[in-house]
Amino acid sequence: MIELFERELKDDGRRSSKGNQLKWERNGIWYKTDYLGYEGLAEYAVSSLLKRSSLKADEFVCYEPETMVYKTKTFTGCKSEDFAGKCQVITLERLFTSIYGVGLNKGIYSVKDHKQRLKFLVEQVERTTGLKNFGIYMSKLFTLDALFLNEDRHTHNISVLMEKDSEFKLCPIYDNGAALLSDTMFDYPLRCDIYLEKDRVKTKTICDSPEEQLEIAESLYGQNIHFDWNEKDVDDCMEGASIYSKEIRDRVKDLLLEQKRKYAYLF
Repeated sequence: MIELFERELKDDGRRSSKGNQLKWERNGIWYKTDYLGYEGLAEYAVSSLLKRSSLKADEFVCYEPETMVYKTKTFTGCKSEDFAGKCQVITLERLFTSIYGVGLNKGIYSVKDHKQRLKFLVEQVERTTGLKNFGIYMSKLFTLDALFLNEDRHTHNISVLMEKDSEFKLCPIYDNGAALLSDTMFDYPLRCDIYLEKDRVKTKTICDSPEEQLEIAESLYGQNIHFDWNEKDVDDCMEGASIYSKEIRDRVKDLLLEQKRKYAYLF
């Protein structure tokens, strides 16, 4: 448990359609509270299982569960190291608005065909930033979003890193707090049937279907992640999140194993 103070509160400029969590930064560590349910557990579970994937360690942000005290309230949530270093984290929406005066999301949704939307997104980002293989990066994001049921990936939280000389590089994958039906306040109450509710998850990047997004990305840019976690790895992960109730941890475990069965070809 850690006590945090108002002077350490941060506004990183990133916005979520699922609500905005309180965030603090102290000595290179970021802390953020749960807002609608168990976002911190979702962040921790996703990053823990990404360690059992083909992604390199610098391709994603690692999160740990944390209990935080602020003023008179105690919060559950998570913490992570500052991954930006001397770079600036800039969302695609903010980048395009600052350069062109209009956000990227509007351009994406002006294209009717979903496959062409992804091609448009990738081509525009590569043209603007000089980055290569951004389609592979998007394919990885869409794989994570389908497997872990993340319904809050959009141009306000897909980012690039900008160095002081205005050179760009890929940003580690972060912000998976809306995964695993973590919104228990409004959308997915704890006692709902998760096997029915998981089919209601809608994505936001190029269309509302996680399965379609993944299929499109793989057809254009190939399969770019392989996983090798198993039930024991999930149990170990849940054991490390003891600040959350057994009911919540059991629900997340069931979801993870069900998604593993659904996307067995990724394993």
